[in-house]
Amino acid sequence: MAHVTVDEVVHALRDVDFPATKDELIRAAQAAGASDEVLRALRAIPPAGYRNRAEVARSVPADLAAELGISPGQRFAQIREAHRRGPQHRSAYMRDVPKPVVEEERGED
Repeated sequence: MAHVTVDEVVHALRDVDFPATKDELIRAAQAAGASDEVLRALRAIPPAGYRNRAEVARSVPADLAAELGISPGQRFAQIREAHRRGPQHRSAYMRDVPKPVVEEERGED
C-alpha cells in the first residue's frame, strides 16, 4: 500500500458535515477527488460515527516508519536488532539505525 499521511486524509474531508458515518466519510472523500490511497485509509477505519476530523485522524492507520522518514532497510534492521536483543521497553522507532550500505550508495533518502 502506498503511503498516505493523516493530513491528506483530513484534507479530503474538508467539506464533511460532522457527525458522519464511515460511509459518509468515504462518499465525501470520493466527491472531493481523493486519491485511491486516501480512500483505502478511510476504508480501514472502524465502522463508527465520527464527531469531528480529530476522531477520524486518530482512527486512520498510520505508517510510523514512513512518517519518521525511515527506509524499509532501516526498519528491517530495527526489527532484526530488537529480535536479537530480546524484549525491550523501547519502541523500535526510537532506536538509531544507520541506512544499509546499498541505500547509502544509491543515495536514497
